[in-house]
Amino acid sequence: MPKKKSTVERRSIIIKEINLKGKVAVNLLSKMFDVSEVTIRNDLAQLEKKNILIRARGGALKIDPVGIDYHISEKDKINIKAKRLIGSKATHFVNEGDTIMIDSGTTAMEFVRNLDNKMPLTVITNALNIANQFFENNNINVIIPGGFLRNKSFSLIGPSAEKSVRNYYCDKLFLGVDGLDINYGLSTPNIEEAHFNIAMIEMSNQVIVLADSSKIGKRSLAFICPISKINMLITDIGISNEQQASFEAAGIKVVIA
Repeated sequence: MPKKKSTVERRSIIIKEINLKGKVAVNLLSKMFDVSEVTIRNDLAQLEKKNILIRARGGALKIDPVGIDYHISEKDKINIKAKRLIGSKATHFVNEGDTIMIDSGTTAMEFVRNLDNKMPLTVITNALNIANQFFENNNINVIIPGGFLRNKSFSLIGPSAEKSVRNYYCDKLFLGVDGLDINYGLSTPNIEEAHFNIAMIEMSNQVIVLADSSKIGKRSLAFICPISKINMLITDIGISNEQQASFEAAGIKVVIA
């Protein structure tokens, strides 16, 4: 029988887990370490006092500075399984002949990778890496609004990009966000990305947010819009019943991937 971890070892592993996944669950940690849930809650309480995490119902969330702006290559390592499931599920809401807007981001990329490449579509995106996915696809017309390149996200932003995107109206916008709070709304670390996202939302008939559950309840630096502006949230099984009920009470369709 394996030796139980010491308190120091256990808490060190908890920190690694929350940094990797963005959140931890009390019941899963209890099973992992073969200790009581009371012990795990005490661990989380002590780590919260050190500002390493914030306790939430049934577990804890990683504390990220609101202004932190990860490179897309770093984001690609976080919650990748959930992002792949969300991306695959999102394709179910694309119909032949649709004109869709796609935001930059790793979850949006998983959505694009799962699209049927034989389906005729018009895609409007400011993300160069996403546009590149359609390079050899004759069934998909790609429109790229002009702007200046933001290297961290491979996206084109700025006043010229915002002005350009307002020339187009689309059936659906597939939008990734860094923060999704029921009271605060949608947010992202970059102010210019937020401005561009607002323009995309205003030019879309339906707004579909792609966000893994670690983003729920978080607030980032730049406010995008209140949740009343979105129609659907596609997320993973990590969303709590209370969170889902709150979004649905606000008139948002919640789809679990």
